[in-house]
Amino acid sequence: MSAVGLGCWALGGEHWGDDVDPEEGKAAVRAALEAGVTLFDTAPLYGAGRADRLLREALGPHIREVVVATKVGARMEGAHAISDLSPAHVRADVEASLRRLGVERLDLLQAHWPCERGTPLADTMEALVRLREEGKVRHLGLCNHGPEAIEAWADALAVAQTPLSLIRREGLSDVVPAARRGGVGVLAYEPLARGLLSGKFRALPRFPESDMRRRDPRFWASRFGQLAPSVGRLRAMAARVGVPTAALAVAWVASRPGVTAALVGAKRPAQVRENVQAARLLARPDAATLLDAVGARF
Repeated sequence: MSAVGLGCWALGGEHWGDDVDPEEGKAAVRAALEAGVTLFDTAPLYGAGRADRLLREALGPHIREVVVATKVGARMEGAHAISDLSPAHVRADVEASLRRLGVERLDLLQAHWPCERGTPLADTMEALVRLREEGKVRHLGLCNHGPEAIEAWADALAVAQTPLSLIRREGLSDVVPAARRGGVGVLAYEPLARGLLSGKFRALPRFPESDMRRRDPRFWASRFGQLAPSVGRLRAMAARVGVPTAALAVAWVASRPGVTAALVGAKRPAQVRENVQAARLLARPDAATLLDAVGARF
């Protein structure tokens, strides 16, 4: 896996505003591939499978040369998403993902979030392990699960996925330590806090109804104002280092001990090209000192 991966939620075309264009999304995937990204994270819930299909189109034959991480369990029930991790739904979800992605085996399959329909995690994991034994899945993971679940099933897991950013650090005290104790990798999502740490919002943004950030308290006047000075310092530090603000925020996440890769979403190739510059920062001899200082000053 590359230290920076591409999160494909926006590729599904829902919840990220009126300016989501499928051709731009596919171009973003290709830009990531050209920049050395080898990790692409998708899910059946992203546009009801649309992200999977566009990812397959964009990657073409390269889909077998990279790591495609997907998820299982989340489905729409009316206007709301729910998690169904029953063995029957898990199997049906996996079969559908294989068809959409056009592969014979899923590289990494993660339970999207804890079941809301009463299925014990033991039953879900038994079904997932069986799918792995059948050759339909290569590796397993848990997404949005707590440290207890990760430690309990560490022997069966390759990764745990959790949110992590300069303004959302709780994973460093629960999920990441649990994963490290169990020898499990960590994929960190939302390292840019849905774009808040990209540095581009110098004033309070106004999102359309089609953008979920309109309902995110971090983008409301009070919280946005509280965070603005810290984001300003981050922008200034990035300028001194000579990288985009987004790259500095992503590099901080990817450099945390125990984190395998940072998953960063993007709608356009230009965003990808900024985000992947985090890898250049991580390669610097003074990366640890520099990025620890970023975390301390934010």
